[in-house]
Amino acid sequence: QVQLVESGGGLVQAGGSLRLSCAASGRTFCSYAMGWFRQAPGKEREFVAAITWSGGTGYYADSVKGRFTISRDNAKNMVYLQMNSLKSEDTAVYHCAAGSRRYGTASSNVDEYGYWGQGTQVTVSS
Repeated sequence: QVQLVESGGGLVQAGGSLRLSCAASGRTFCSYAMGWFRQAPGKEREFVAAITWSGGTGYYADSVKGRFTISRDNAKNMVYLQMNSLKSEDTAVYHCAAGSRRYGTASSNVDEYGYWGQGTQVTVSS
């Protein structure tokens, strides 16, 4: 029902900023909670941020709170992750995800997402 494609990753120096974008296709995009997850080599997939289907509430991992901002534009079928004050530990492949069911919870649990993008690499140099 939902297809996702991430973009905006790249190489950035510590302290810099990047804005990731997730383009979604599907008739019912606006009814899905959305999230961003990341995975570094040799590590488990980690929750980063999530946003409700209405876009009214965002939720963040403690490690990125105050530095990252998730937003969505349902009219454009887009989700964004603004990343500021980047650190070397932010280096990972970042994946956009959509909830597994319409009007679901904006969750930090990877199991509550059923649609995933291919990912975009973010590398922060120190």
